[in-house]
Amino acid sequence: MNTQDLILSRRRFLKTSALAAGAILGSESLTNSLEASQIPPSQLHNEHSIPMMNTQGSHQVRGRMFFTKDKDFEILSVAVQRIFPNDDLGPGAIELGVPYFIDNQLAGSYGNNVREYMQGPFKKGSPTQGYQTPMIRQEIFLQGILELDKESFKRFKKSFTDIPEKSQDIILKDFESNKVSMQKIQSSYFFSLLREMTLCGIYADPIYNGNDDKKGWKMKQFPGAQMSYLAFIEDKNFQKIPPMSLADMQKGE
Repeated sequence: MNTQDLILSRRRFLKTSALAAGAILGSESLTNSLEASQIPPSQLHNEHSIPMMNTQGSHQVRGRMFFTKDKDFEILSVAVQRIFPNDDLGPGAIELGVPYFIDNQLAGSYGNNVREYMQGPFKKGSPTQGYQTPMIRQEIFLQGILELDKESFKRFKKSFTDIPEKSQDIILKDFESNKVSMQKIQSSYFFSLLREMTLCGIYADPIYNGNDDKKGWKMKQFPGAQMSYLAFIEDKNFQKIPPMSLADMQKGE
């Protein structure tokens, strides 16, 4: 099985497994990341904030809060699209708004590691010990994106956004396998954060600027944030309930 088959088959498993969405939605990491969207843009202290805008084919209004360079945001977008590409099961990460979801989360408490103890001393830990670096997630993502492009130029003499998808998959696989050198952090850890946040952006409530038009939920037939299931509790048949987001509740839908 080649590298592209590995990534695509892994993506297909995640989309067809009923456990994937529940695990992501119930994780502490998502709880931490979603808090970032509760911080008003005026408190982000980002003098380069970019005005809100619509993404292509999107039903939501989005804007960048963290990435100040278009190129960095393009590299992020291409990378998450390769982790979760379009296929016969539904849309990919870009169409679902994942790049904007990650950008917005990095701008707030998730990107600044607000809920983590970030004081020294820092020593190399085992893989099971979790976060073991003085770098905050903002720094990890920026360095990881730069390394993706650097690695692409080293191997193919082109930017990561300009090489074929198969070549992009090879580089991402090497990051996942920890074959790329990064400062103060392992490339495998950057990839794990990138993959985790890609899935979060696909399955989180659309109010956080991912999961566009609830398409991530629709692929899993996940009902979202329903007010009540009393009408279906005693029904033994599977119920296909149109998903509802927190924003729908605010609208009174």
